[in-house]
Amino acid sequence: MTDDTDTTDERTDGGETGIVPPDDETPTWSERKARKQGLSRLTYEYFERARREDQDLRQQSSYVERDVLGFPAWPHEMVRNLSLASFFVGMIIVLSATLPPHIDAPANPSSTPAVILPDWYLYWSFGLLKLGFLNPDLSLLGGEKLMSDRTYGVVANLVVVGIVAIVPFLNKGSARRPVEQPFWASVGVAGVVFAFTIAVLSIKNLVPIEEGLLNDLTFLLPVVAGFISYTVLKSMREGYMFNLNRRYYRLRPPK
Repeated sequence: MTDDTDTTDERTDGGETGIVPPDDETPTWSERKARKQGLSRLTYEYFERARREDQDLRQQSSYVERDVLGFPAWPHEMVRNLSLASFFVGMIIVLSATLPPHIDAPANPSSTPAVILPDWYLYWSFGLLKLGFLNPDLSLLGGEKLMSDRTYGVVANLVVVGIVAIVPFLNKGSARRPVEQPFWASVGVAGVVFAFTIAVLSIKNLVPIEEGLLNDLTFLLPVVAGFISYTVLKSMREGYMFNLNRRYYRLRPPK
């Protein structure tokens, strides 16, 4: 004859002696901090506890679809973000220790370098300053330009930044995947390709391509990339399950 009081309920965190304790046995922050394992142990407990809570909540839900559940910022989100940040900081430290930057000779203020370029992430803006070939000569002004090439480049920067800023206000859809809105996805692809081609244009004196061809490719490649992206995504819509994926991402509290 067995005693029912000796039996233990099956744990959802890996067994009777699982790594995650019940809520009433959850260690305090001081107890966690005193453990020798440190961040690695705390990170493992986070994933195990998140998995157990996710499984418990799903067992209590009567929905067929997969519910998107939220968890508290502490300790769930904070521990995850801390572990990810620690990983990337460690990678940066390793790279800086193994691959130290090369220090050139001090700049000579009396001589101008042959090539003057900004930092790489500003190449796109520097390339917009070199769009003088698009600045038209107006016959009404006697064949002169309405504005100087330098001013034309500044206006081009304002136009591009303005377009990037206004796109989120134009696209107010609830799509979560590119296939749901092929047009806006293709606009994004074209914008990324244009940022790359205009950056290449900014260093055209270092690129072994004829200047006229490079000018044409700067504006032709984004259009081609956007058209291909739109065509591919449009063809994928036929087999895409819109209703299923929308229910999948709909926030519903478990019953």
